[in-house]
Amino acid sequence: MLKVGVAGVGKFGENHARILCNSDKCNFLGIFDADQNRAQAISEKYDMNIYQDFEQMLADIDVLFVIVTTISHFDLAQKALTAGVHVFIEKPITSELWQAEKLIEIAEKRNLKIQVGHIERFNPVIMKIEKKIKDPLFIECHRIAPFTPRGSDVPVVLELMIHDIDLILSFIKSKVKKISASGASVMTSKIDIANARLEFENSAVANVTSSRISLKRSRQIRFFQKDAYFSVDFQSQKVKSVSKSKQIYKVLPKIMMGNYEGIKTEDVVDITKIDASDQKKDALTTELEAFLFAIEKDQQPIVDGKAGLRALEVAFKIMKKIKQK
Repeated sequence: MLKVGVAGVGKFGENHARILCNSDKCNFLGIFDADQNRAQAISEKYDMNIYQDFEQMLADIDVLFVIVTTISHFDLAQKALTAGVHVFIEKPITSELWQAEKLIEIAEKRNLKIQVGHIERFNPVIMKIEKKIKDPLFIECHRIAPFTPRGSDVPVVLELMIHDIDLILSFIKSKVKKISASGASVMTSKIDIANARLEFENSAVANVTSSRISLKRSRQIRFFQKDAYFSVDFQSQKVKSVSKSKQIYKVLPKIMMGNYEGIKTEDVVDITKIDASDQKKDALTTELEAFLFAIEKDQQPIVDGKAGLRALEVAFKIMKKIKQK
């Protein structure tokens, strides 16, 4: 069984540590945090072992989960990979592109695995419909939330929008051809609200908006493709799917002639509702267990280092466009 440890037990890292500590998929050895008071509090809360020395943790474990501030990702991950330890890194993968490239290079040379914490890939509603999404023509994303200090040390593009960037890149199998973007700093010195339009070489388009200065919280994504439309609400864990009705060909001649008399909605579309709120495992548990499974079976992680790098590249291009304005 894989021996694992968690570096960073802040608000989010606490959840990682709790899940791994209670998991039967690994042997959880303990936590490390530069803030010893925080580490002690989490240790007492969940009865976890504390590592005072990071290098000692690396000597004991097979897998490290890096849940620290973005600026520290590279340093801890590089040390782990150099020590022969597989690494899970919370999103974004690193704070600089060259750092992500370096980590991927080390991992490939040492035959180690990297997974990046783009958790929405493991969201139950996305997993319910991912095989139904085929060659989307247009994707629209909205991710807005009230302001909180946590995460405000980076632009909203890296805090929130990067989730949707990763999803978009995972569904549109084409290179980004053009990026248009705008944004503003309102509460912090960083970008707090941003909108971007991504145009791809295969003519697909994605429009994505993220804000951390809203009065409400909303996370939605919509997929439009040749034969269907999917509206996903991450908060309610529900999806509405609209597709061509099997009856449409009976009324199509009338529609083509501009005659809509007697035509009902159910003659034109089928509306299906999907509810994923009853799933037994939450997205984070599924995400962490998926990485452990990939290591044990020597498979490519669902969100590997290269996927994390692609999302970061697009995020940086969006921020550059905003700054140019």
